[in-house]
Amino acid sequence: MRQQYVFTTLTLLILFSLSCSTTLAQAPALAPAPSGPTNVTKILEKAGQFTLFIRLLKSTQVANQLLGQLNNSNNGMTVFAPTDNAFSSLKSGTLNSLTDEQKVQLVQFHIVPTYLTSSQFQTISNPLRTQAGDSGDGKFPLNITTSGNSVNITTGLTNTSVSGTIYTDGQLAVYQIDQVLQPLQIFAPRPPAPAPAPAKSKNKKATTVADSPDVTPADNSKAATLQNVGLFGVAALVIALSL
Repeated sequence: MRQQYVFTTLTLLILFSLSCSTTLAQAPALAPAPSGPTNVTKILEKAGQFTLFIRLLKSTQVANQLLGQLNNSNNGMTVFAPTDNAFSSLKSGTLNSLTDEQKVQLVQFHIVPTYLTSSQFQTISNPLRTQAGDSGDGKFPLNITTSGNSVNITTGLTNTSVSGTIYTDGQLAVYQIDQVLQPLQIFAPRPPAPAPAPAKSKNKKATTVADSPDVTPADNSKAATLQNVGLFGVAALVIALSL
């Protein structure tokens, strides 16, 4: 009887141990940590044919700015990415002729600080403001129009269209374009307004008037004539009395 009791107890302990092991084995794995903000340069690298634009994004530090903005902004971003062929169509030496500030502005001109779907292009308000800044005439105007499924982009110097969607996730949209967007502020700056002409001085005229005599030569002649007439009258009166 005692042996049977011991056997039963051992059996229960073994079953309990197996049950605990099975429960632990069936516990769900931990969920993976959420991924960081979307990396624009990696998206372009995966798509291919955007080597020159990636190089500009990195050399100007705009790529790092995008990482921070995508992580801290609820507005999202829209990037118009020119292909390598688009840069090749520029005049030779164009990029090398730009200052560091102009290169930053050129890259920022391809970035809109809001997330735009292809359907939103149909109702957008022009000129569209980019990260380059002032969208006024002669600065960094970017105008988007649609015709059916075609999305056209004009800058005053460049006229191109969106040729494809590279990436979209509800926060970031990256569209392919086949020409580099050239802003007026960099490639056709307006000459500065001419300086206003100096105001003419009025002091000289006032001095001339102040220094002029009260009696003009004509007035002096008239006064002399009257004096002569008076003398002649007195002489005639004296002669009449003497007669």
